[in-house]
Amino acid sequence: MKKSVLTRYRVMAYVTGVLLVLLTLGVIAKYVLDVNGAADFTRVVGIAHGWLYVIYLVFAFDLGSKAKWPVGKQLWVLLAGTIPTAAFFVERKVTHELEARAAEDAPAVAKA
Repeated sequence: MKKSVLTRYRVMAYVTGVLLVLLTLGVIAKYVLDVNGAADFTRVVGIAHGWLYVIYLVFAFDLGSKAKWPVGKQLWVLLAGTIPTAAFFVERKVTHELEARAAEDAPAVAKA
């Protein structure tokens, strides 16, 4: 598996995670705190998160299929973009796992 597959997944996981946290804060500001202007903020961030989440799904599915994950793990990674802050934790776990697997698969270097 190419490192670029993992890198693009990581970028989209962070983008999706940040936008979802901002969206959550916007919804709290709009409905709980009744902040003026929160409705416009929530609408813009919600639209951005929705479209970028679709890209996240494509990249996460590509990563999972190339890493040959079981269906349950694949679903958990795909749904991580819908739970505030979950994308950060799942991204960390996936990155450590795949980097460790890549290190095991790397050919040994002969020392002189």
